[in-house]
Amino acid sequence: MPQPFMTFTSRCVPLNEENIDTDQIIPARFLKGTSRTGLRKNLFNDRRYQDDGTPNPAFVLNNPKYAGQILLSGDNFGCGSSREHAPWALTDYGFRAIIASSFADIFKNNALKNNLLPVALKPNEVKALFKAVEANPALEITIDLADQQVLTPQGTLMFDIDPFRKQCLLKGKDDIGYTLGHLNEIEAYEQTHQSTPVSLSLKSQ
Repeated sequence: MPQPFMTFTSRCVPLNEENIDTDQIIPARFLKGTSRTGLRKNLFNDRRYQDDGTPNPAFVLNNPKYAGQILLSGDNFGCGSSREHAPWALTDYGFRAIIASSFADIFKNNALKNNLLPVALKPNEVKALFKAVEANPALEITIDLADQQVLTPQGTLMFDIDPFRKQCLLKGKDDIGYTLGHLNEIEAYEQTHQSTPVSLSLKSQ
């Protein structure tokens, strides 16, 4: 069961590239399992490790300067094939939010259903964040979902989110859990809106 999404403060991991697709996030050969855990070791597998299995020092997740629960990336994050394993791998690694200027629709929906917050900011705002984080890897920012704000040392940035998905995240509910939370209202409605049986008669021609 997902946990309620609370306001949090974290450093950022800057992956300053556009069109990061789901096959980069979690290669297809690791999609055999149905568990949401254990995928962290294969996150960005083909970029994170060299051919001999040792960490690739050029990839940002292997850079000791950067750490945190926020992945900062470029435009069209999560494009490519549909796979729910992509947000599973990201959350299993420890990311709670992805900041980019845009997201592929399917990835965005999968992320929201798996307690991973995709935050779309304006391109110039994302660019400024990259500069700030790269200049100071220890820089922390705060994500406030309730007020839909990203609080940075340079100012407050606003973002949009579907109201239903926002409430699901804040309450720690999936679609079914959110609906069951209104069970009393649903039952009361059914009691006051009983259907009237309709009898049908077939007349021979």
